[in-house]
Amino acid sequence: MIERILPVDVVAVEAFADPPDAVLLPEEEAVVAKAVDKRRREFTTVRHCARQALARLGREPVAILPGERGAPGWPDGIVGSMTHCAGYRAAVLAEDKVVTSLGIDAEPHVTLPDGVLDAVSLPDEREHLAALAAAEPGVHWDKLLFAAKESVYKTWFPLARKWLGFSDARIRLARDGTFTAELLVPGPQVNGAELRGFDGRWTTGDGLVVAAIAMV
Repeated sequence: MIERILPVDVVAVEAFADPPDAVLLPEEEAVVAKAVDKRRREFTTVRHCARQALARLGREPVAILPGERGAPGWPDGIVGSMTHCAGYRAAVLAEDKVVTSLGIDAEPHVTLPDGVLDAVSLPDEREHLAALAAAEPGVHWDKLLFAAKESVYKTWFPLARKWLGFSDARIRLARDGTFTAELLVPGPQVNGAELRGFDGRWTTGDGLVVAAIAMV
């Protein structure tokens, strides 16, 4: 489902279950040697997806290890992003000659737990969500906002190499399946100009809400 909100230059591989042939490379195995089963399955399957995506780009299989702040380490010349939640794992990759940065996030399409929305949103974003919910109550807009903010962070970090808080970007969701993110802190220089925000897309289906940014 995620491929429908990404450009054709991005390779997307997703899984709705943990396939028995998904295995880790030795370096990855060491990362989750003491992890609980749920963590191991998520970690393994999402890397299985990533290696399939690498193969479609003509690349050899490599270990994909978490680096600074958990960001995955991609081979030279590749940009990518991964996500996993209950019943879903996905990896999206592209050549860095055609895509500058990628960020995706998938979440169960249910409302956020009590108290979480206030912690992850700005006051005007909450007003915005209330208007959207009145117009289209079938979407859990609060969870979509959370997914969009996660995709913003995943796109931002490889470019800035520093933290971006939930209150550091203002999200505007649109009912047509798009969203914008306005950075409220100084951004890094990208292609000779200061980064000021992102444009993204979102979709729902199979009990999930998915947000994606492909910055070209």
